[in-house]
Amino acid sequence: MYEKDDPRSSLATAARPDTGDAIAAAQYLDLRATPVVRAQNVILIHTDARDGDDLDNGTLEGELAIVVTDASPAFTVLTADGTTKVDSPGLVVVPPGASRISVHGDGPLVRLVEATEPAWRDRPANADAYAEDHPRVALLERWPAPAEQRVRFYPLSEVPDDPKRFGRIFRTRSFMVNFLPLQDGPRDPRKLSPHHHDDFEQLSLAVQGEYVHHIRTPWLPDSSTWREDEHVRIGSPSVTIIPPPTVHTSEASDPGVNQLIDIFSPPRVDFSEKPGWVLNADDYPMP
Repeated sequence: MYEKDDPRSSLATAARPDTGDAIAAAQYLDLRATPVVRAQNVILIHTDARDGDDLDNGTLEGELAIVVTDASPAFTVLTADGTTKVDSPGLVVVPPGASRISVHGDGPLVRLVEATEPAWRDRPANADAYAEDHPRVALLERWPAPAEQRVRFYPLSEVPDDPKRFGRIFRTRSFMVNFLPLQDGPRDPRKLSPHHHDDFEQLSLAVQGEYVHHIRTPWLPDSSTWREDEHVRIGSPSVTIIPPPTVHTSEASDPGVNQLIDIFSPPRVDFSEKPGWVLNADDYPMP
């Protein structure tokens, strides 16, 4: 399914027997209309922040991740242990406990928290889609804790793109975030990469440009559950939640710059097993 020069072509292909459980529908969510949304294990909060805003993250049982893009403002993370100034793109990881964000400019910020967090679990606009756990999605079990609990910032400026590596990947105990390379203009429709995942959702966060998400739902024996192929065009900011085991690929379509960030919860084992792919693996060990 991957081109031979795609770094993912060396990933192992699963051969897991099908469970027969119902396959969930994909979700296409405009983050300006629905700024707080969720998948099975993660809640995503999109904020159009303004200079002087004070964002209360609540007192969290798990870590907080903050996705910082080129359009994001500078900000300061405040915890009981002190302050951390962030003024460039990358990933911020905040340890459990109370924290706030003081904003120093205008622009979008994306926060990730675990779906079970009491301060956030009732807020997602699509909460009804997860009134019951999706049987095909593995529930989150946190990966090992880092040796030291502190705020960490992983700036993208320190990690250039490398065609031998798939994007720029960071992980926490609960999340994996992959900053994919900027796509200048539309993707070549002759070089797409349809593939599927056995037991985890993919959140494709569009932060620039426009994408067409192509999704095919496998046929189960009950034909009343079959779905037509979907080819859904959506702009930014948006998030598309892709359920397993649908076959999917995303096609950048804007003539300008397109940027996609993929989010997974829990972290992906297959990406983590590739030497050098997870850029903060020394901080966050595998199980």
